[in-house]
Amino acid sequence: MLLYDNAPAPNAWRVRIFLAEKGVDVPKQNVDVLVGEARTADFLKVNSLGEVPVLRLDDGRFLTESVAICRYLESLYPDTPLFGRDATEQAFVEMWSRRMELHLMQTIGLAALHSFEFFADKIEQIPALAAANRKAMKQKWAWFDAEMADGRAYAVGDDFTVADIAGMAALRIASFAEESIPDGLAHAQGWADRVQARDSWNA
Repeated sequence: MLLYDNAPAPNAWRVRIFLAEKGVDVPKQNVDVLVGEARTADFLKVNSLGEVPVLRLDDGRFLTESVAICRYLESLYPDTPLFGRDATEQAFVEMWSRRMELHLMQTIGLAALHSFEFFADKIEQIPALAAANRKAMKQKWAWFDAEMADGRAYAVGDDFTVADIAGMAALRIASFAEESIPDGLAHAQGWADRVQARDSWNA
């Protein structure tokens, strides 16, 4: 296997966190998206969308999308399960993964997409959309804080899962966008402190 990777890309970072939590090392090839390496003719043969991460399988096929890559790696390395141990836990991990993606990661991601200079020549940026999502982010963190008020350590329970990895990606984007968790949200901040204290945060 070979992982086409890039440090600043949140979805590539999600796969690196997953591998770090598994204690698995996969050979990597850096693709510098900041200088356009993901848009070269050669890389577009690897992923026609020009995005990382991509996992080249041993049979030569290319697997894209971070969650698909993580699911594949979970099947190869089932120890320390990150998608849940049984049907019920797996369902709640899926539920919270979607919640983290749609309500935290996507909200702050849209704010970044429509305000960061890096994306200016890639999409038609709408400043009002960026502002609306920055405002919504405060409401999303308040919602998450209320959800975490039952005292559990992580998104699904007391075990770290891929749902928390999605949340970590939201935190990383938020740091780039200079958006922190609002003051007074002790439960959300406690969760953030726990995930940021994990060795995988620096993957």
